Amino acid sequence: MRLPEMTQASVPLTQEVQAIDEKGRRSLIHIPAERALTVYVDKRELVTLMTLGGAPEALVLGYLRNQRLVRSVGDVASIHVDWSVGAAAVMTRGGVADIEERTARKVVTTGCGQGSVFGSLMEEVDDIVLPPDARLRQSGVYRIVETIRTLQSIYKQAGSVHGCALFTREGELLYFVEDVGRHNAVDAIAGKMWLDGVEGGDKVFYTTGRLTSEMVIKGAQMSIPFLLSRSGTTQMGHGVATRLGMTLLARCTGRHFLLLTSPERLIPEPELAEVAAGALR
Repeated sequence: MRLPEMTQASVPLTQEVQAIDEKGRRSLIHIPAERALTVYVDKRELVTLMTLGGAPEALVLGYLRNQRLVRSVGDVASIHVDWSVGAAAVMTRGGVADIEERTARKVVTTGCGQGSVFGSLMEEVDDIVLPPDARLRQSGVYRIVETIRTLQSIYKQAGSVHGCALFTREGELLYFVEDVGRHNAVDAIAGKMWLDGVEGGDKVFYTTGRLTSEMVIKGAQMSIPFLLSRSGTTQMGHGVATRLGMTLLARCTGRHFLLLTSPERLIPEPELAEVAAGALR
């Protein structure tokens, strides 16, 4: 399959600013960058994404994938990002059918940075089929949580960002992306998966943010049957996951988690709940 021609646009992900603490002491601290990236598809303005800018080409590709505007990575001829004008120019190989109609209705989501999805996605949930036999061991959950805990990240340096990651069921880290909104981070991972030909049916997705309906739908479109979160879920996210047969695990910290949906997919190993953190690595 032909991959798109892409730039490798890079920008600083943090900035130093002066801060004054409660005792009047001055210091320099790092804060995350936030910049606007306007996406044009075949010279038509589509959307403006507020992003950290760490993986803009993958972000744009994953956004198009998760909005179902393109059906395969081969549909995209090129993605050119130019930070001097804050624009990403996408050229497709055959155009996007009915793009005006398909993008006419938008739903503003709970995503940090004001995420949005095109309304038709909400109506296509029942067409998604996740692998019925996918299973995850409790030990795999713990390895994932421990790996996230020990990662060097922008969050540890500057705070104010969300992180998303893709793992194997054994707990091997494949991708880790941080952005000002979790919806951007999941889209960037979706783009990376397409570029590398990585399938989601035997993978686990982790996010530091809430498991909203948007996150659940995007995970399902990537065919991922397991979503883990350091945070919780929403009622709609829980409902959509139940309909899909997707396993949600919330409040994943240390040896604690809450299994919320499709418990049959998790292979329990309750004796490991007492094992000291790091012992499974």
